[in-house]
Amino acid sequence: MTGTGDETRNDRAQEGFEGFAPEPGDRKRAWPEKQKGPVLLRRDQVGTSTTDQRLLDTTGPTDWLHTDPWRVWRITSEFVEGFGALAELPTAISVFGSARTAVNSTEYAAGVAIGRALAEAGYAVITGGGPGAMEAANRGASDAGGLSVGLGIELPFEQGLNEFVDLGLNFRYFFVRKTMFVKYSQGFVVLPGGLGTLDELFEALTLVQTKKVTRFPVILFGTEYWGGLVEWIKGTLVAQGKASPADLELFHVTDEVDEVLRILEESRRPNGEI
Repeated sequence: MTGTGDETRNDRAQEGFEGFAPEPGDRKRAWPEKQKGPVLLRRDQVGTSTTDQRLLDTTGPTDWLHTDPWRVWRITSEFVEGFGALAELPTAISVFGSARTAVNSTEYAAGVAIGRALAEAGYAVITGGGPGAMEAANRGASDAGGLSVGLGIELPFEQGLNEFVDLGLNFRYFFVRKTMFVKYSQGFVVLPGGLGTLDELFEALTLVQTKKVTRFPVILFGTEYWGGLVEWIKGTLVAQGKASPADLELFHVTDEVDEVLRILEESRRPNGEI
């Protein structure tokens, strides 16, 4: 055997690969190469700028500010800010009521009295931070030297936080704000109010009814104002089987500040205890 067949095959194998052989002693090519986080880029995949450079040097379009993925981060940031600001609150009570309550009204005076009494009993007072009944409760708490908290919301027709708020947060999203009310309150006191007040009231009652929260007193302050609603719940919801008679025990109705304190004290627990 002369080996001619093998040589022929080797010659054919080399056809079309002229110039492929590396130079002696040099097996590396000077490819453009870049590490981008965990990603390796070479040749024409290598860009001319860094991630930091693009962040700091360019503005670009702002459409991304209004996309759902970005909103997720903004929502997350509101939760983080809220949890961080409120985590070390003492035992707190939320007071709700109308932003339209007049300063010279008996309802405003009741709000001041309730805020003051809560602060003197050692509670922090949380409101929606607005005017009217919310301002009244913040005012009473502040006057008594207690911690007065306001959780505001971005609305097109209402003012910012009232001047009696010591610790205030403003939220873009209602559902984040509602979470803060329930998570950091040991109970709700509900002064006469409108749709927003009713929203908070029935959400609280639903959470208690479905046992999403436990030992959570809901107190309606003002028997004359709330009497019609209570009668409708009894005479319509319960009477027609849309609610259970036991649901009437989910809330209390009173005109007495001392009664508010008694109800709250009976269900009081250290913040964070289940």
